[in-house]
Amino acid sequence: MLNVLKKWRGRDDEPSSVGYSASMRDLVADLHYEIVPMKSIDQAIEDLPAGAHVSVTCSPAKGIAATQEYTEQLIELGHRPVPHFSARLVEGPEHVAELATWLRDRKVPEVFVIAGDAAEPAGPYEGALPFIRDLLAADPGVDRVGITGYPDGHAMIDDAEIARQLHAKQAVLAEAGVGGWVSTQMCFDEAKIRSWLVAERAAGLTLPVQLGVPGVVDRARLMTMGTRLGIGASMRYLAKNRSTVMQMMAPGGFDPTDMVIAFADDARQLGIEALHSFTFNSVADTRAWQEAIVNGVVEE
Repeated sequence: MLNVLKKWRGRDDEPSSVGYSASMRDLVADLHYEIVPMKSIDQAIEDLPAGAHVSVTCSPAKGIAATQEYTEQLIELGHRPVPHFSARLVEGPEHVAELATWLRDRKVPEVFVIAGDAAEPAGPYEGALPFIRDLLAADPGVDRVGITGYPDGHAMIDDAEIARQLHAKQAVLAEAGVGGWVSTQMCFDEAKIRSWLVAERAAGLTLPVQLGVPGVVDRARLMTMGTRLGIGASMRYLAKNRSTVMQMMAPGGFDPTDMVIAFADDARQLGIEALHSFTFNSVADTRAWQEAIVNGVVEE
């Protein structure tokens, strides 16, 4: 396993295990794994803990059908999958109806909706908001719909429009009587995440937040897959603040411990309900980190 579990990096005078706060252990215990439909996904699924919360992303290359296929596989294995639907890959009203029927027939309680990274939309949906409206109108039978938050901004959309869209989506869900949550895009800047959360709460955001953090990921995979999977803003932060981010890197990989500690004690006050882990399919190492934190053990 990657040597990323030692909290007191570089300090030989500290004990080899620590007692994490109850809030830290509770937050890490409810870790939601994100996996990506690509060659390594079969091993990632095999490495999941029993009954895991697990998001299945939707890529332009694989399409929504692959997300549905893996979601069905995860249901059969006893996990709690959340399929991601990319609005820009939806072909039109008939496709919306098919997706709603699929969700309803399989009793999928939660779905996550993004605009997606397809260069050209396959149908009428440029962004997530109009697709969410049509999906809810088609009666998908879901209890909650997840939407995206951007503490680090978006490369193609200005901050004011991002905020407007976020609150408009919250209003659409409320009008439909459907619950929801906001999952934040990966961001390495703890101060920026906190200021974004505080500002959005003050502006009327009431949906719970799932805090997006990197899993225990090899630094090369984090850099290459992060760029490929649409987190360019965070990659730009990393490039500008390399020395700061590298402090979070143990030999071999990213260690999310300090980032989570920064939010654990006031997670409830900030409305953070869970962690969303961008594993990039490095599930085994991320699971080992989770179990070590929950059990209060830190590797030498």
